Amino acid sequence: MSDIKRVMLKLSGEALASKEKGGYDEEVVINIAKQVKTLIDSGKEVGIVIGGGNYWRGRTSENIDRTKADQIGMLATIMNCIYVSEIFRTVGMNTQILTPFECGTMTKMFSKDRANKYFSKGMVVFFAGGTGHPYFSTDTGIVLRAIEMDADAILLAKNIDGVYDSDPKSNPNAKKYDTLTIDEIIAKKLAVIDMTASVMCMENKMPLLVFGLNEENSIINAMNGKFSGTRVTV
Repeated sequence: MSDIKRVMLKLSGEALASKEKGGYDEEVVINIAKQVKTLIDSGKEVGIVIGGGNYWRGRTSENIDRTKADQIGMLATIMNCIYVSEIFRTVGMNTQILTPFECGTMTKMFSKDRANKYFSKGMVVFFAGGTGHPYFSTDTGIVLRAIEMDADAILLAKNIDGVYDSDPKSNPNAKKYDTLTIDEIIAKKLAVIDMTASVMCMENKMPLLVFGLNEENSIINAMNGKFSGTRVTV
């Protein structure tokens, strides 16, 4: 994976949360920051998208309009990016947060030119607020940004260690895949990323590396090809 220059990292909101208190597990976030700094110091360019699940799972409620629920979710991702961005700064990185809509002075409006300018300065760029529209998940958001920004790959850091043929939490005999194609994910309807995002990866030949966030040096290992997750080819 040494040929990868620019990568988009997707962090699960739930994976950042403290199991006892919710919100954030600062030790986990600091560990992520140190790993990303290693990549930045080696000359890699890193963009980050964070889910909002530690704050909001609006689709589980039938009492809130879907559009409003998704808007709350977009704001949750922005809060996560502001927090994680600040932790990144404490370990010595420069960061910027881009959103598809105005958030006062807290973020900058997304544009490809602006993001490329920040990447050229060695900054970690956070892409918050999803696509800015309802009915699109952060899966779709990261694939869209990865394609727009000509990323070489997407890293999916999840709370499970790869792609399985069924839910390993409920099926102890679930089979883990070392490698599979995006076409197989679509055909088998494997819940890696949502269907819209999967089709976008297929059409734009965007590879994925899926791995467990909690494994030691998991982000660095994914970039170095030493990870034990699942490689999704195109």
